[in-house]
Amino acid sequence: MQAWVIGNWKQNPATSHDVKALLDDLLTAVSREEQPDNAHCQLMVAPSLIHLTAVSECLKGSAILSAAQDISAYSPSTGAYTGDCSAQQIDDAGATWTILGHSERRQYHQESHDCLLQKMTHALAQNLGVIFCIGETQAQYDAKETLAVIDAQLAVIKDLLAQNPELATDLSERLIIAYEPVWAIGTGKVPTVAEVSTTHQHIKQTLASFNGELDNITVLYGGSVNADNADSFAADSMIDGALVGGASLKAESFLAIAKAFGGIKA
Repeated sequence: MQAWVIGNWKQNPATSHDVKALLDDLLTAVSREEQPDNAHCQLMVAPSLIHLTAVSECLKGSAILSAAQDISAYSPSTGAYTGDCSAQQIDDAGATWTILGHSERRQYHQESHDCLLQKMTHALAQNLGVIFCIGETQAQYDAKETLAVIDAQLAVIKDLLAQNPELATDLSERLIIAYEPVWAIGTGKVPTVAEVSTTHQHIKQTLASFNGELDNITVLYGGSVNADNADSFAADSMIDGALVGGASLKAESFLAIAKAFGGIKA
């Protein structure tokens, strides 16, 4: 299975100048890398919305895809929704994927099951791929509720398929799950590879139980992934890549993670 390494830039970098510098570093480094590793690892970056069009244009024709960090739940196209950006507008900006359900959106914007179901419906209708983020808080982890929390979050996909059964045919190619324990994001705390592997296996089995067409879904790990620990995650067959935060803001560390997955996930 092809590995995926996706950089979520969040609200970074601050300026267009810094964005261009990061892209220049990435593209220069990618062009220098030996192709066998890169061939097994698809790269993607998700810049902030203000930079999405410029980043998508810069990456056109390269080996790196661009993604949005979110889309509007209210309308797939246009409407009186100040501050929102629709799936159609994201597509027009040049992105081919979008992140949905990130824990920071769930926390700061109180995104609910119904909200995420609407967003996912809009994204797929616009032919955008979806990176769907799930994961438990520290309190839930300590209470050994991880799998129950994940089941509740994955119910968005179950309901999506109930409403749109025709999506099952190619959903495994248009949907990526990113398991990100909230307590590990940006904290330096990292679960063991065995814990992540067990959780990923549960995710894959749960999705396959929704529909047999989802028996080959891509599941990434995210949460303090860096160049030092990427090899250990990449060596596990249940971990299909990484959603990377802070380490994606430096070309060297981002591509070191990609190399770990690209060199092993043949």
